[in-house]
Amino acid sequence: MSGLEGTSPATGAAGTGRAGAGRWWPRGAAAAAAVIMLGALAIVGGTRPATGADNPYQRGPDPTPASVSAGRGTFATAQVSVGAGNGFGGGVIYYPTDTSQGTFGAIAVVPGYTATWAAEGAWMGHWLASYGFVVIGIDTNTRNDWDTARGTQLLAALDYLTQRSSVRDRVDATRTAVMGHSMGGGGAAYASLQRPSLKTSVGLAPFSPSQNLTTTRVPTMLLSGQNDGTVTPSSVQNLYNGIPAGVEKAYLELTGAGHGFPTSNNPTMMRTVIPWFKIFVDSDTRYTQFLCPLADSNGIRTYQSTCPLVPSTPPTTTTTPTSTTTTSTTSTTPTTTTTTPQPGGACSATYRTVNSWSGGYQGEVTVTAGTSAVTGWTVRWSLGSGQTISQVWNGTLTVDGPTASVRNVSYNGSLGANASTTFGFIGGGTPPTSTLSCTSP
Repeated sequence: MSGLEGTSPATGAAGTGRAGAGRWWPRGAAAAAAVIMLGALAIVGGTRPATGADNPYQRGPDPTPASVSAGRGTFATAQVSVGAGNGFGGGVIYYPTDTSQGTFGAIAVVPGYTATWAAEGAWMGHWLASYGFVVIGIDTNTRNDWDTARGTQLLAALDYLTQRSSVRDRVDATRTAVMGHSMGGGGAAYASLQRPSLKTSVGLAPFSPSQNLTTTRVPTMLLSGQNDGTVTPSSVQNLYNGIPAGVEKAYLELTGAGHGFPTSNNPTMMRTVIPWFKIFVDSDTRYTQFLCPLADSNGIRTYQSTCPLVPSTPPTTTTTPTSTTTTSTTSTTPTTTTTTPQPGGACSATYRTVNSWSGGYQGEVTVTAGTSAVTGWTVRWSLGSGQTISQVWNGTLTVDGPTASVRNVSYNGSLGANASTTFGFIGGGTPPTSTLSCTSP
């Protein structure tokens, strides 16, 4: 589980591959099948490339097999370091320097058990960013943190990236994703369960001792190594099989790879992960051709997916990407907002429903300081009949009878005059309708 076991990138070998849901292809027939199926899809228009008018999130030129397999995309990139103290153990942000195309989707990545970002994941930071993503690779608060702690820190990293980082103006906070290796892959699974608004989750040899994915609503890609004795392919396959029907998913087994396949330069992994992120973070169906069916099976022993891998439909809009919003396919009710008056010198709280589904919802509360700075805050509201709260991030929950209260954590309690922060939670039942109150010590 250390994530420090090194392997060379997988090379081609005899085996089987899977292209499309329910279809297994002999190894030698994969390339021919890809040509045939791609031709058929072109005829029926099943994977019609999105245009700028169709998709405001499309970034970069039309992809080719060569561009997807390249070690860098078309965007020049830069990086900035992040210190500890924002809910995770620090890290590095990698971002495109181009500001002419609007904002970019965000990906948070966490390494495996006892590993550091510098030792395990830094090789992929600029690589991912060069394809048009803002990436934050993180260290954990302690190197022995388990999957649930790593998942919580992935969400804290996304919140920092989109709300407080020096590059937050380059990021579209509505298009976020997570990825992790080993125990970090379990963390990515946990994060997807806690925040259904994530566009996708990617687990690299994921070790997930604390939960399964039987209730996830987030599109998920899982990768395993053929020779991984730490997190076996069968255990990853079981995690994949547990993802419910109706949720987009993919599973790949890399030929000859061990547990450390994500810890060093790995083109085989990247030429599948990048199209996946482009499809689900950017709703960019130009990249579907590389996964439906699998266009290049070299180095991949097994492939399984729910092709045609349909992302959430981006909105039709004539505004710039910075002002657009998306509606998750899991949402069944419109966003609602409850605002409290802002007492002078104290704080106010504004609630909105991010997503909802049968029997539950995801809520977000924005806390705003009044005309004076605050050094801590607490938000309270009444729970109605059947209403529960199961998870909170960026805050500490207390439930006392019918009253729920969330107070700040160490990194978001101090707010300047009129400054804001947010916390989120998963609720059971219906979204709250009672008035929220905000107090500051």
